Amino acid sequence: MNERYNFEEIESKWQKIWAGNDQYATADFSERPEYYCLEMFPYPSGNLHMGHVRNYSIGDVVARFKSMRGFDVLHPMGWDAFGLPAENAAIKHGNMHPADWTFANIDNMRTQLKQLGLSYDWNREVATCHPGYYKWTQWLFLQLYHHNLAYKKYAAVNWCPSCATVLANEQVKEDGCERCGTTVEKKNLDQWFFKITDYAERLLADLDKLPGWPEKVKIMQRNWIGRSEGAELTFQVKDSQESITVYTTRPDTVFGVSCMVLAPEHPLVEKLIAGTEQERQVKDFVAKMRALSDADRTSDEAEKIGVLTGACCINPFNGDQVPIMVANYVLLEYGTGCVMGVPAHDQRDFEFAAKYKLPVKVVIQPAGESLDPAKMQRAYVDEGFLVNSGQFDGMGSSDAIRAITAFAEEKGIGSGKVNFRLRDWLISRQRYWGVPIPIIYCEQCGNVPVPEKDLPVMLPYDVQFKPAGRSPLADREEFVHTVCPSCGGPARRETDTMDTFVCSSWYFYRYTSPRDEARAWDKAKADRWMPVDQYIGGVEHAILHLLYARFFAKVFYDLKLISAEEPFENLLTQGMVLKEGAKMSKSKGNVVSPEEIIKRYGADTARLFILFAAPPERDLEWSDQGVEGSYRFLNRVWRLVTPLAADLLKAPVKPEGEVSGVHKEMRRLSHYTIKKVTEDIEERFNFNTAVSAIMELVNGLYHYRDKLAEPDRDPAVMREAIEALLVLLSPFAPHLAEELWSGIGHKDSVHAQPWPVYEPEALVEDEIEIVVQINGKVRDRLSVPANLSAASMQEYVLQQPKIISLTAGKEVKKIIPVPGKLVNIVVK
Repeated sequence: MNERYNFEEIESKWQKIWAGNDQYATADFSERPEYYCLEMFPYPSGNLHMGHVRNYSIGDVVARFKSMRGFDVLHPMGWDAFGLPAENAAIKHGNMHPADWTFANIDNMRTQLKQLGLSYDWNREVATCHPGYYKWTQWLFLQLYHHNLAYKKYAAVNWCPSCATVLANEQVKEDGCERCGTTVEKKNLDQWFFKITDYAERLLADLDKLPGWPEKVKIMQRNWIGRSEGAELTFQVKDSQESITVYTTRPDTVFGVSCMVLAPEHPLVEKLIAGTEQERQVKDFVAKMRALSDADRTSDEAEKIGVLTGACCINPFNGDQVPIMVANYVLLEYGTGCVMGVPAHDQRDFEFAAKYKLPVKVVIQPAGESLDPAKMQRAYVDEGFLVNSGQFDGMGSSDAIRAITAFAEEKGIGSGKVNFRLRDWLISRQRYWGVPIPIIYCEQCGNVPVPEKDLPVMLPYDVQFKPAGRSPLADREEFVHTVCPSCGGPARRETDTMDTFVCSSWYFYRYTSPRDEARAWDKAKADRWMPVDQYIGGVEHAILHLLYARFFAKVFYDLKLISAEEPFENLLTQGMVLKEGAKMSKSKGNVVSPEEIIKRYGADTARLFILFAAPPERDLEWSDQGVEGSYRFLNRVWRLVTPLAADLLKAPVKPEGEVSGVHKEMRRLSHYTIKKVTEDIEERFNFNTAVSAIMELVNGLYHYRDKLAEPDRDPAVMREAIEALLVLLSPFAPHLAEELWSGIGHKDSVHAQPWPVYEPEALVEDEIEIVVQINGKVRDRLSVPANLSAASMQEYVLQQPKIISLTAGKEVKKIIPVPGKLVNIVVK
């Protein structure tokens, strides 16, 4: 063995051996129990960052640990390879094609991942931009289409003028494009949607079936799905055949309606104003509202503004005529696109009524109070008792909600309704680098799905992909013009591509059958591995990716393509890697390159630091000193083991009889460390405290070695402790552990060893340290027999010279012995 820890040589050596042995290949079926460990696959940007290193190091510890615990572990890796960044990079770099840019980046990042020594089964690698993958993305689209879960409609959609494409609601963050931050506009386009709203109830209810998910993620999904119970009530437009249906969670306030408010985009607006004096004014207002974002229109700080249409509707509950208005704070996609204005009991309506001098009619009074509309400074929005509400006067709000809903159903003017905030998933994108939507348009046959035998619809290579507000595929004549599969007549292809989240909503199934050319996955294989036992990734994907993946899983379950209704049994959302208190970014100049760390200290050091510095779910503050400390620790392990290597395998595997004294204490520390590390990984994912325990074991081994001359050491105790150390360390520092394991004479891999099991009897201590307190203050520490009773411990303490001296001349009022821990003497 070399005297110096040469990490460059060691890591390169073992990476080649592992690849040559296909060390981490996983069979589709075996006798061992299965365990599917998966980290969210990356976008191939070209360079790993420390967030990647943290994510993948966490997953690698779990995968290696479970394998050594007797599981057949599936641990794959692939690439979320379609999307705007590749297209924008190609534009930026002139002649670079998105495909060339993407595949070059994949090659680079694959090399980087292998340098980290991660235990991936590279035989299962997938890339979503490869035709062998996106053929099945198109096939899955067709399954949704055939089951009425994919549809096209003309709608006002979120438009990012910078990216020149539409965005799903989930991709708009605080008024801007999630990717580039540009203010999002509204635009009317013919677009494809997935009917995720059909699954809203199940997506919400089944969160209760996921005890292995962080509560914060489930709360985020619950809030996004946004279930509410209320009623739909119908108001007839005066002197018209038209009617307006509103959704409200507070039907108990219906007698207080003083206006009906429509969203500017509501289709009824055009009908109501056609040929009226208000037509020009309303159209100008609508145009002005279309130029604003939803966030600008609906924020609490935004002024509530509107315009009269000149029409009225009739409140079916009391016959009141109320004006129909158009206002900024009502959105078409929420509820029915209109609200009943109840100024006394809704703050937005209250502010709106104050501006336009609309009546404020109190219909809910708080218990024991009487609200005066003329003196109200804010709307009263809590529950109470009904007034000015006809036959419902005196009812409590909860009872009135039920009674008014039942009355509406009886009279045919409304019905109970469960509503959701969730809207259907908009998947059309007007960009090049994505999966072509497999639909053909024929004047005779309408929308015609591409026959499955003709999949994949290939993404053409020779395309001008600069953003122009429509898909670049529309300018590729050879792609657009085709033949209708139904009638054989001339037809044209859909030129929009799919949202990249479609690709990432099913990739974990493809890993189970990555080279299957006959189907998206083999059901028997998918059923063996799914659901994923442990999924690891960032909390920023809580709504987008994780919600979409759950939706796909339920669709596939209903179509009998899989047997698991949820895709991920357990979820770990790791914290960010920070430097100087901020997330690493090039713009802040605080980026640390993994390649630099690996070059300077080695991959094992990078992994060990990032696992030791903080619990995985918390943010991690980068520390150059911490990295150096991890490197020094690995060198300590090297210097400890290498001088002993020649003699270790000559010793018995473990002591054959009783050991005592320092030998017993060394053995106790070994088995305590096994117990601690095992529990920290398996039960809590506390990798930081697991590493800390391993460090304590190394300290103990140095102490044992240095305290005793070689002839006085117990070689079996030493061998047992060293071998336990290397196996426990192997998930965290796989290269070093493998090198040392081989260096002490083992022929098989340390990663193929069974995980050590602690012996309870080895944890029993001959002596323990107790604390002696006087009036609650620590005055001494004593070693006593571990099984000493409370009475004997008290007697022993009182005989100690120091304690006799400290209590001399004082009255002992009470003695409180706590066996195994302390004796507290209360004196006066």
